[in-house]
Amino acid sequence: MALDKNHVVTLKYVLHTNDEAGERIFVEETSAEQPMTFLYGVGMMIPKFEQEIENLNIGDKTSFTIEPSEGYGERDPQAVTQLPLDMFQGQELPPAGAVLPLSDNQGNNFQALVIEVTPEAVIVDLNHPMAGRPLHFDVELLNSRPATEEELAHGHAHGEDGHSGH
Repeated sequence: MALDKNHVVTLKYVLHTNDEAGERIFVEETSAEQPMTFLYGVGMMIPKFEQEIENLNIGDKTSFTIEPSEGYGERDPQAVTQLPLDMFQGQELPPAGAVLPLSDNQGNNFQALVIEVTPEAVIVDLNHPMAGRPLHFDVELLNSRPATEEELAHGHAHGEDGHSGH
């Protein structure tokens, strides 16, 4: 049974990428106890990820690589910018390596990696942390079920039993 649009899909995965030297490095892993659950076919996931899992049945495993062009894109050197220090008034300045949650004027949330803190500004990289890197997934499909009306209305899954955990 291929996955259908508007199905709630539960899976576990291991994600690796390559470092600058081309060596494979571990990024993250979900488990059967802490799986990833999402509404399939509504644009929550990278389209290539959904294509790769669309023909899986419950219990099936697969491995695939998503190249940067089909994942988070190439690194954009223009995405390195300076945040004025007055943005951090009354707060401690973040150290290099910190990840700052930011949002733009349209309310889109994103993360900025602090590269350097100078006397004039906090220099951040707005590229997605996985931009320019291949994504190597090992996936096991744990469950798939039709989404509830409420989930469809909200545009996201509400966990294994169909109820929101909030």
